[in-house]
Amino acid sequence: MVVSIAHENPNRTLAQHMEIVAEETERDLHHAGSTTFKRKDLAKGFEPDSCFYIDHAEQVRGKEELDLVTDPPPDLVIEVDITRSSLNRFPIFAALGVPEVWRFDGDRLTMHRLESGRYTELETSFALPPLTASQATVFLEESRHEKSTMWLRRVREWVRRAM
Repeated sequence: MVVSIAHENPNRTLAQHMEIVAEETERDLHHAGSTTFKRKDLAKGFEPDSCFYIDHAEQVRGKEELDLVTDPPPDLVIEVDITRSSLNRFPIFAALGVPEVWRFDGDRLTMHRLESGRYTELETSFALPPLTASQATVFLEESRHEKSTMWLRRVREWVRRAM
């Protein structure tokens, strides 16, 4: 499958945004990229656009292999839905216990939290407060037009003010 720049730009920007928020809020973060996750016993698996370990970063850091029978799922998954929808994968994420999913549909970022086996939309990230869906959407749009150094500086300044 060929991944377009229209898909990768928001994917990489959101990942970079996560790293800045984690750094500025002094939260540990382990970026696991688009790792393929499988649970043979449940006959389920997924490969996110990006994923992160935050609460469980220390548990997986340095591991060469992850087994979701014994290792935790990522704390946060990012899905960029430019060419197809990820909504049909939400039940898989839920079955495997992914606590938070972010979905960018090309216009707007939504954040979803796993509660009682289903995802509910939320405005502020549980994984990395003070980040909000509306502010992340603004930063995604601005990243399309600003020089990267200016954008990075503005994101850092926003996080520092929001804390």
